[in-house]
Amino acid sequence: MALSRITGSVFHSVPTRSFPRLSRRLLSTQSPFLKISDEVQDAIESGKPVVALETTIYTHGFPYPENIALCSRLEGLVRVNGGVPATIGVLNGVARVGFEADELIELLESAGKDTTLKISRRDLAYVCGVGLKNKNLNGGTTVSGTMLLSHLAGIKVFATGGLGGVHKDGQNSMDISADLTELGRTPVAVISSGCKSFLDIPRTLEYLETQGVCVGTFSDGRTGKVDLPAFWTRDSGVLSPRTIHNEADAAAIIFAQSRLPIMSGLLFANPIPEEYSLPKSKMDHVMSEAVRLAKESGISGSNNTPFVLAKIRELTGGATVKANSVLVENNVIRGTKVAVELSKLELNNAETLDRRRSTGVVEVPVQSSDVSQRLNNDKTTVPIQNQQQADVIVAGSLAVDTTCNYNPDRESKTKVGSPDMHTSNPAIITQSLGGVGQNVASALNYLGIPVQFCSAVAADASGQTAIKMLADRGMRVDGVKLLQDGSRTAQYIAFNDSDNELVIAMADMRILENKQCDVSVIWGPHMASSKPKWLVVDANWDPSSLKKWISTGKAAGAKVAYEPVSVGKSCRVFTPFTDLKRRLVHLADLTTPNTSELRAMHDYMSQRGHCDSAVNIWTLFLNSLKPEERFKRAQQELAGVLKPEDNFIVRCSLKLIPYFPCILTKIGSSGVLLTELLRKDDTRLTDSRARPHIFYGEGSDGLSLGNRMQDLLQMIRRQTDINPDGRFYSEKDCEYLKDYAGIYMRLFPPAEIVRQDEIVSVNGVGDTFLGVLVAGLAKESPKSMDELVMLAQSGSVITLKSEESVSKEISPLRRLL
Repeated sequence: MALSRITGSVFHSVPTRSFPRLSRRLLSTQSPFLKISDEVQDAIESGKPVVALETTIYTHGFPYPENIALCSRLEGLVRVNGGVPATIGVLNGVARVGFEADELIELLESAGKDTTLKISRRDLAYVCGVGLKNKNLNGGTTVSGTMLLSHLAGIKVFATGGLGGVHKDGQNSMDISADLTELGRTPVAVISSGCKSFLDIPRTLEYLETQGVCVGTFSDGRTGKVDLPAFWTRDSGVLSPRTIHNEADAAAIIFAQSRLPIMSGLLFANPIPEEYSLPKSKMDHVMSEAVRLAKESGISGSNNTPFVLAKIRELTGGATVKANSVLVENNVIRGTKVAVELSKLELNNAETLDRRRSTGVVEVPVQSSDVSQRLNNDKTTVPIQNQQQADVIVAGSLAVDTTCNYNPDRESKTKVGSPDMHTSNPAIITQSLGGVGQNVASALNYLGIPVQFCSAVAADASGQTAIKMLADRGMRVDGVKLLQDGSRTAQYIAFNDSDNELVIAMADMRILENKQCDVSVIWGPHMASSKPKWLVVDANWDPSSLKKWISTGKAAGAKVAYEPVSVGKSCRVFTPFTDLKRRLVHLADLTTPNTSELRAMHDYMSQRGHCDSAVNIWTLFLNSLKPEERFKRAQQELAGVLKPEDNFIVRCSLKLIPYFPCILTKIGSSGVLLTELLRKDDTRLTDSRARPHIFYGEGSDGLSLGNRMQDLLQMIRRQTDINPDGRFYSEKDCEYLKDYAGIYMRLFPPAEIVRQDEIVSVNGVGDTFLGVLVAGLAKESPKSMDELVMLAQSGSVITLKSEESVSKEISPLRRLL
């Protein structure tokens, strides 16, 4: 995994033949001198927005470990804005397009060493060739080298800081950067802050015109013609040949250039933000002095630029350092937005080409930029066989969330606390994309997990907005069913007090109970083709659909996580099963209720006799344990932490655990209680550090819980004349517990005590917890449940401090999962 990864899922997986550059990329991956990372390779094949990033800035611009921090920040900016970063460089004689984390660190650690070179087009064959003779060299690629490798990989957008150009007196010295000739022969769009301002900008533009390079500058809010930026300054005094109004226009130009096709590059200049732009008059004087000193010192060729840059930094007292960071970050953000728009254009074109060729299809809305038009036309279809792999499928609500935060007027001494009932109250009201399922899917998306979100929206304004927002995030929308029968898109309204704590919420999720939402027909093919590791399903579905989702997930080999959603809906998972009183049914592998939902689930089962020891062997088994052994450790663990009214959590968790082998109860500011059935091979059964949390099974003799309950059943049969097929279970009913040998119960305190003034919104905090947890569990070699719970709590804290339902800032947790 690359640094600060949060790979976004794309709108659809599209056939490789729809992308003309792919054949070149696939050929290049067979070269021993070029390695394309799996993430970048998958992103290109599936049509995700990919942004190339150079490495000279890390190997020759910043020392270790500062370069790692910068690299992580730039990659993170690409991911947060919906793209996949492709950091490009050379490691041990092999050109890399995309790095694993350890590879990237190895390259960046080599910064400043003699064996780490600055690599342009001319240098690639050399550094790769000498590697055959066991002389492994590393290198940071320049604009020229990065463009070439980007093109070989099939990447069309490259974001960087500044561009080389024609040096002063270049007409005599012929000192012309290889960046310019590369732009003339390599079809990659470069987003930069123009060429470095100490260069000859008019001659640079003349040279690019000769090379057939289209040059445009983003207007950045300005009207009319604009100057080509001069790196640290927004204006150079030289008009830009073209003005680009927005990222969509830039993407359209790239798209047209690639489809004509024209085999030269594009230069899109992006001015430094106005507040960081240095005065042109001052910089003109500084640059003249720096160039003069270089000439006096006899500095030329590839050594000229580093010398001049160092002098400029010295002469400006370091003011250019901050400007450097800002403009690079600004270019990366702009470049990613261009790549996202380009991905949409290519996706639309691919769908048009392939729609008539597709065989088995499912109906889905797909386009984000013209949703309204599509709602009035035939539904777009996507071939099932072309759906991309998803490690996790999330089935749940997609809603438009409205949050009303009570905002008392302190000057007029309006009551602080909860709003007054039966009257109007001052509030700060915001809207965002929400829904439990959507929140969980977004968290997985931010953490780089291939996820498919399955839900339904109506053909109304809210539905249009929801689809567009999902697509703009880079998330797949092929699992979102569009209903045109007069339904309403789900809505959720939360009313919070002055401390941003929930007072009451209203939810209209009836759309997921619509008879048109046939799980087997609409979403069954997605499950069968994706074969996910995990299915996350929320309780907003009607009970029948909920049962179908769970059975479909299990049939596909997925583990199931159940999110109860609310007190009223939490018990829907039980209602389709009529024999829970006599059978231990494994409903889901994991559930994450809050205390109220846990109590509701327990009470539902208890009121129907499912927790009665007269008919439930699990309750009978618990009762057979000595009370002091049953509760001693749990009470010690929880004493002084839980509120007295929360003591029921232990009892409820134990009663429900046969149906959910892992229960994570969210207890607000008290933390999370993990109650888990331990498999016979779980190392915690014999680990002395886990002993305080082993509720049952410490010093396990190898007998499973199923075996022990069967022994108990036999003992009772011998002592009574009761018909074993009437009052008690048969041995068969205990079989599913034969894999388990212990019960683990551990309270995890909050990851951080958050001050009241730091809390922005409680919405989505629990959904973030579940998303981070499942992201970790979906890994090839997942960490322990204990470790993942603590990481999930950290993610929840990040969202708690954010205005978003799920904060994008959870993305760095990707490295820790």
